[in-house]
Amino acid sequence: MVKTKEQLNMPLTGAETNHVKVLRNIIENTNVSGSTIARFESRHKSVGGNALRAAVLGGNDGLVSNFSLVMGVAGATHGGSGVLLAGLAGLLAGALSMSLGEWISVKSSQELYENQMAIEMEELETSPENEQKELELIYRAKGIPAEQAKEMAAAIINNKEHAHELLVKEELGINAEELKGSAIEAAIYSFILFAIGAIIPVFPFMFLSGTTAILISAAASAIGLFVIGAAITLFTGKSIWHSGIRQVIFGLAAAAITFGIGKLIGVAIA
Repeated sequence: MVKTKEQLNMPLTGAETNHVKVLRNIIENTNVSGSTIARFESRHKSVGGNALRAAVLGGNDGLVSNFSLVMGVAGATHGGSGVLLAGLAGLLAGALSMSLGEWISVKSSQELYENQMAIEMEELETSPENEQKELELIYRAKGIPAEQAKEMAAAIINNKEHAHELLVKEELGINAEELKGSAIEAAIYSFILFAIGAIIPVFPFMFLSGTTAILISAAASAIGLFVIGAAITLFTGKSIWHSGIRQVIFGLAAAAITFGIGKLIGVAIA
């Protein structure tokens, strides 16, 4: 294989030698996007999220899990007063669990971003030549001529902050705006959304009991499941009726199973 001028005149050194070679070979043999380059960074990872999707799934988790719990207890107690207590306990426990999980998720993501950004800054300080080569490769991947990409990289590397900003965005695929999100705020929203979903099957038992409460709870939960299924189409692009009815069928099936199990347990205890 005939070496290029850059390969002859720019010896690679440092911890990033191998992946710079890989990147160079990829650029020379194919056309890749800037974001694809990050896949070859063994020390870097990126994470992302979607607030609307989290909201829909949070409500779905609350409804399905508590609906199943309520129906299980209702089957065992014939819709007695114990259902309300179990439903409220399930709502609180589930909402707290979801809230804590969301806080940990957001906080961990932010810490991961910050760590990767710190690593990139360290690499800029200890091995600016290799980072300049990476910038050059990123620009070449975008279709910029090799000589122009080399000049642009050389100019940018002189401004460490600007170079760091570009590498974080183009190489790591990190959106700095996501670092501004509040983990506490995400936890609160998660708690509220889960609770909203979980209160639907419990609500009838606050005023009624027995078969009437069970039927109203099932009907209200079915409506909630359909609405959530319809909301999910925002991400899947499927038919609202298809997604909504499917969600209702699965939710009712889960509740029917727990109701049947509760019924068996109730009979066995009696």
